[in-house]
Amino acid sequence: MERGELNLVSCPVIAIPTSVGYGASFEGLTALLAMLNSCASGVSAVNIDNGFGAAYQASLINRLGPRDDAAIDV
Repeated sequence: MERGELNLVSCPVIAIPTSVGYGASFEGLTALLAMLNSCASGVSAVNIDNGFGAAYQASLINRLGPRDDAAIDV
């Protein structure tokens, strides 16, 4: 199998649950638990309404630089 063949996207995803939403969101707890239970590779989940933590994670990802197979289109 090629690297990234099982993923839907070839880049990391940062999941940010928010405390506001539609339905029974329980102040973001429902979204957070859904993100943590997804068990998808390449997904980073931060705490509820933690935009700073998401930005920090994005900064760490950007410091890694491009991969050799970044041009492979999935």
